[in-house]
Amino acid sequence: MDELCPQCQKDVEVGPYRICPSCNHYFPLSPQQRIALFADPDSFVEMAKEMKSMNPISLAGYEDKLKENEKKSSLSDAVTIGSCTIEQQPVIVGIMSFAFMGGSMGSVVGEKITQAIIEGALRGEPVIIFTASGGARMQEGIFSLMQMAKTASAAALLEETRTPLFLVLTNPTTGGVTASFAMLGDVILAEPGAVIGFAGPRVIEGTIGQKLPDGFQRSEFQLKKGFVDALVERKNLRSTLSFLIKTHVKGGGAHA
Repeated sequence: MDELCPQCQKDVEVGPYRICPSCNHYFPLSPQQRIALFADPDSFVEMAKEMKSMNPISLAGYEDKLKENEKKSSLSDAVTIGSCTIEQQPVIVGIMSFAFMGGSMGSVVGEKITQAIIEGALRGEPVIIFTASGGARMQEGIFSLMQMAKTASAAALLEETRTPLFLVLTNPTTGGVTASFAMLGDVILAEPGAVIGFAGPRVIEGTIGQKLPDGFQRSEFQLKKGFVDALVERKNLRSTLSFLIKTHVKGGGAHA
């Protein structure tokens, strides 16, 4: 079935990689679609599936919004975690989705990311996290902001146990996610054209009083400035991740 590309406004057949053949725009992927691109078939086992957000500051309307997003996205929250193998190599993965409340990081997202990281440390298996977020989930107030410190502390545990952490930044990766665990990987990959940053360009321009360069915050710009290690096309994702696992596992490579 053809889909309308939001970038070139053409009806196109995006295929399994969900990339516009006309302008190379990357369409969003659901966690299940993304898993199918890199994991060995039928190897993914979901963790903490039953975990759902509460309403910690009793904000009016928040519970209804959660139910609405759950129905719209078919997800229980903005991240899916679990274990799988990539070319028979075991890994722990976390996959964020912008489809659930803009991928915002609330208490459940922070807890699931932390659980995935701790599980990787306990098993001695690499952790791979795919990010997609508009930032903190402000409907949870201070509890949302606390997840930045929580996930960053968990990432430090991987450093202590010499367990590899690989990040794949997808469009968009912004706000508190960028300001915490998303920039703490041993290797940081990104999809082409992804927006990566903290505050929005208009906020930055208003703060510094200067016009930002073209392509500011796109993954290509971040690669040039050293914030990203490599851009990886979806067709090369599986082979790239497999290579990173082989070169970073305990007993060989950078983490020997």
